[in-house]
Amino acid sequence: MDTQKLSASEKTQLTHELLNQAYKRLTLGSRRSPMHELISTMLSHRTNHADETTAYNTMLERFGDWEGVMLADECELAQAIKTTRYPEQKAPQIQQTLRMIKAARGEINIDFLADLSIEEAMDWLTRLPGVGLKTATLLLLFNFKKPVLPVDTHVFRVSQRVGLIGAKVTAAKAHAILLDMLPPDALELFNFHKHLFWHGQRVCTFYSPKCDECVLNGLCNYYQDVRQKGIDRAA
Repeated sequence: MDTQKLSASEKTQLTHELLNQAYKRLTLGSRRSPMHELISTMLSHRTNHADETTAYNTMLERFGDWEGVMLADECELAQAIKTTRYPEQKAPQIQQTLRMIKAARGEINIDFLADLSIEEAMDWLTRLPGVGLKTATLLLLFNFKKPVLPVDTHVFRVSQRVGLIGAKVTAAKAHAILLDMLPPDALELFNFHKHLFWHGQRVCTFYSPKCDECVLNGLCNYYQDVRQKGIDRAA
């Protein structure tokens, strides 16, 4: 197969198949409650998983529940989540998010999103402070099994290097472009997301990607146009 002649859609399908084989298919089950997912994802921005978990646990241990977090002194909340990046920005965003949820629903609970359409749920979530496309799609896919695709830095980097999306495509636009080339099925989208996420963490890293051991190097633009020609080393 001449992979240079594959369309972006064909490359996307082949990437999905190769990573399914490399990482094995996963089942889709909620790893944590919707509110946990929402607030943890807000905490995770620019923060590693261990520090995010520490911040989340410290916050709830200190303030007890979502009502306690919402009513806490803002500086004390920022101190509780200090293991994350930019805690002084995240603290007021979290409190405003909790206030908006309670004002709209009468309680701090977002289980109702399961009954909304994708468009309605996305619109509702992205009105919350600090909640963008990545957070909203991750929550809707992981917790409510809605067919959306979260595009984080790893998914975006792998997709761009392989050639599934163009070099000038933004992360925001990548959500819709990639989604349009994949089956509208939550389980397929979950596997695509998780596999590209792992691949970006373990193989297609930001610095010194392990191209020689990559299962995608036969169709990867970066490998064929840059790595094999030594352009990156020449720079």
